[in-house]
Amino acid sequence: MTRRVLRGFNAQAFAAARRQKDISVSDLSRLADVSQAAIFNWEAGKSTPSVDLLARVMRILESPIEQVVTIPAGERYPGDWRVIKGLTQPELAASAKIATTTLRGIERADIGLSDANAANLASLLGINAEEYRAAYQRARQRPAGTSA
Repeated sequence: MTRRVLRGFNAQAFAAARRQKDISVSDLSRLADVSQAAIFNWEAGKSTPSVDLLARVMRILESPIEQVVTIPAGERYPGDWRVIKGLTQPELAASAKIATTTLRGIERADIGLSDANAANLASLLGINAEEYRAAYQRARQRPAGTSA
């Protein structure tokens, strides 16, 4: 699994969510089965969590991922919508009954987005197809050298 920076992850919001729940780093680490060092690094902005770990931690904090991945809806790419739902690419691809490589290509806007895939993925993400298509268009029009 590749370890990239999680786009839109807000370290301060993450630390605030933990403190608001009045849970120590030690307890959160134990309950989420994540190292204390990882949580400290996330809160310090030195690293970002993978989607699956973030989803697990946010369930324990009983907070939505959107609270700590702070990308406005009108600026999201397709992958951002997936992250907000706490899904990995393989998880969403399996639910959509498409290959993970196909989903990766759609999220990067490297391949075309069919009406069927737009409707199916949007439905699985709890948004409408127009929102998903708009996110796809933003990913297609992103500046060279930036990732989606």
